[in-house]
Amino acid sequence: MADKEDLTRFGVAFPTLLIEQFDQYIEEQGYKNRSEAFRDLVRKTLLQPSALQSDQDVAGTIVMVYDHHISDLPIRLMELQHEAHHDIISNMHVHLNHDQCLEVIAVRGNLGRLRHLHQQIQVQKGVLYAELSVTYVDELNKLAHAQSRSQDGNPDQSLDHNQGAGQHGHSHHHRSAE
Repeated sequence: MADKEDLTRFGVAFPTLLIEQFDQYIEEQGYKNRSEAFRDLVRKTLLQPSALQSDQDVAGTIVMVYDHHISDLPIRLMELQHEAHHDIISNMHVHLNHDQCLEVIAVRGNLGRLRHLHQQIQVQKGVLYAELSVTYVDELNKLAHAQSRSQDGNPDQSLDHNQGAGQHGHSHHHRSAE
């Protein structure tokens, strides 16, 4: 490692059965030691959408499974995605079986907007599963937000929250039912 991080050592007490299960997890995942595994678990926990502020800029995915036979559901899901086009980078659609589809939507933008999109998706009749997962937090925007709040208690309105949010253009060709 070129940039060696400062490490702080601390002790953690685990019940014997739990540490045995953790050690088995470490081996299965290929970690060299408990510290590496523990650091990854902490990072993952800190990236949970519920642990982040709504005004943070993030990147991640919305994964959903839905029944495409439910009346107008595919159309409604497409409309929701078009309404949020500024936050959607890409998507992938997979046919799981005769009735169900899996869709993975790559997103990047304001966490509050992404939470809202996720909620709009998960409440649709026929959506069997929907999860928002955050894999990146824009640390520069996070720092700028903290600094502007500490100065006057309000976020800096001049920040561009769509910076690098995957602006794109595309078109769809729909066949009419004649």
